[in-house]
Amino acid sequence: MTVSGLLVLFLMYVLVPLWLAAGLADWLCHRATGIERTSGARESALHLAQFALVGVPLLAVLFLQVNAAILLLMLAGLVLHQAVAIWDVRYADATRRVPPAEQHLHGILEATPAVATAVVIMLHWQEFRGLLGRAPASFALEPKHEPLPGWYLASVLAATAIAGALPYAEEFVRCLRRRPR
Repeated sequence: MTVSGLLVLFLMYVLVPLWLAAGLADWLCHRATGIERTSGARESALHLAQFALVGVPLLAVLFLQVNAAILLLMLAGLVLHQAVAIWDVRYADATRRVPPAEQHLHGILEATPAVATAVVIMLHWQEFRGLLGRAPASFALEPKHEPLPGWYLASVLAATAIAGALPYAEEFVRCLRRRPR
């Protein structure tokens, strides 16, 4: 197997599951500490923003040909995700106790998109050079030339819904319901 092949497997079977597991564990921490009674909907909205800032580039990489446009989307998502993560932690720290286990999960949730972006850049070095103006660049949004297996795509979408979208939507609704009237 080639190094590129190993990196693809690392993304598919290590990094994506790690991100989903850490996200679900973080949601469990929020639930256990009663986020709806402390920092509330504002912090929960920051969680939804972070989910979107990682989720949109993930969807792009799953379904679209990686080129300068997708790499730019990933890099922008990464920078914005890190900025929102800092905002989130500052707000949470001022409004509730953030236990050590949750802090550790935040580290994983901050690192996984950075590692994923770095690996995708390594796998698509010429496209990255194009983004930097060092080679021809394509910004066309087109389907993958070699699509990922359907069972894998369905699994990732289902796992993302079950471990990410639904729990964090539930958290947001729970926080909105708890709002003082």
